[in-house]
Amino acid sequence: MVEAATPSSSQAEVVLIGCGCPLRGMGWYHAVQMLGGECPSAKLCHIVEPWFLGAGASGPGGPEFAEFQKKSEEEHGVQFHKSVADLPPVAEGVKRLALISGRTVDNPRLLSEAISAGCSVVYLEKPGAPTVEQLREMKLEASDANVQICMGYNKNVCKYVRKAREFAAQIPGSHVTFVSNNTYEPTAESLGECFERNAEGMLKNMAIHELALLASFYDVTVDNIASVVVDKEFSSCQTLKGPSGKEWTDFDKVKFTIKTKTGKEVSVQADRCGGDTSYAMVSDEDGKELFRHSMPDEEDRANVAVLEAKYPGAMPYFFSQDPDYVTVKERVAKLCATGEEAKDIATIDIAIAALSVAEYLTPLMKEELA
Repeated sequence: MVEAATPSSSQAEVVLIGCGCPLRGMGWYHAVQMLGGECPSAKLCHIVEPWFLGAGASGPGGPEFAEFQKKSEEEHGVQFHKSVADLPPVAEGVKRLALISGRTVDNPRLLSEAISAGCSVVYLEKPGAPTVEQLREMKLEASDANVQICMGYNKNVCKYVRKAREFAAQIPGSHVTFVSNNTYEPTAESLGECFERNAEGMLKNMAIHELALLASFYDVTVDNIASVVVDKEFSSCQTLKGPSGKEWTDFDKVKFTIKTKTGKEVSVQADRCGGDTSYAMVSDEDGKELFRHSMPDEEDRANVAVLEAKYPGAMPYFFSQDPDYVTVKERVAKLCATGEEAKDIATIDIAIAALSVAEYLTPLMKEELA
């Protein structure tokens, strides 16, 4: 056994809340990146996992979690806890960061608990909370406690987004389209399962990253939208049965263009059955494509091959977005440890704007496609 993990003076003491099952849970992937030393400003010291240290211990994934726990304790000195309340007090001079990677519905409660546990910065996975109202309450609670909230909107720091924005900035009158694809089968069974599992709807789930980009870089808020043009030829809304037998109505693909009152224009295209490549495209005033950068690109693919060999059987999307997860965590940890600004990282205000736009667009677009 090594001694209990403690941060150096230039590191944040990280508490991971919600690890999930090895190879499956996003929290687990955050953990292995930090334990592998990929985020130098982040020292993973504590993991809070209520399910696998409680009722889920003997169920599916329980033995794999127990093995991960044993290894993390023995090799890295990580301490495991069943609840946030079980964390030890923050040591003198230490800056504690909570990385909350649980179910969206639990986030408001977990934020309160993280604040009570002495965390000065909280990293929240998207979309942060089920509703805009809850996000607003969380923002207020954090600001009253002088706690900063950063959002895990990793596309904000993504290479393909950056390259497209840089290219577009040099071409007057150019237009950017952000394209997000997923790999569901185009069948009623596959999409019905997807609709049920992601019951908050496509814009609050799959396309929320793109809405965060629009809020971060194109001033898109509900109050600043001048017009929304839905591409009806591309877009599709279906009502399908999920595995439970209940019917769900959602988009399987959408494309729309937003113009803002402040004169910006940007498009989003999302397709649940569009494949495994997402990209950003820049076109000229006539709609002719000038530039495209995809994720994954050649460099990403080489990294994916290395990671597939290292973690066989893990969720494929961990690998294609691996460098971006590192960047976001490192910038947030550095903010916590040193106070250095977390460049391009989405704030809770961006999360509120993105979710508000999702709530605004969903009924509007369903009506257009009816």
